[in-house]
Amino acid sequence: MQNFEFDDFSKAFGFITRVALLAESHQHHPQWSNSYGSVSIRLCTHDAGNKVTAKDYELAIAINALL
Repeated sequence: MQNFEFDDFSKAFGFITRVALLAESHQHHPQWSNSYGSVSIRLCTHDAGNKVTAKDYELAIAINALL
């Protein structure tokens, strides 16, 4: 699980929105939670028994590129 901290809810929600668009384009969707300026993301592949796969690494790289 990776935690991201932002100055406020609006910035955190904007990040979530950008990640959602990436997830759609990768056809791979993370588990996440949001509380005010904090976003937690967990990447795993459910079809592979909740293991980390190449899909997760690819999406993680794309998410990190947003920052």
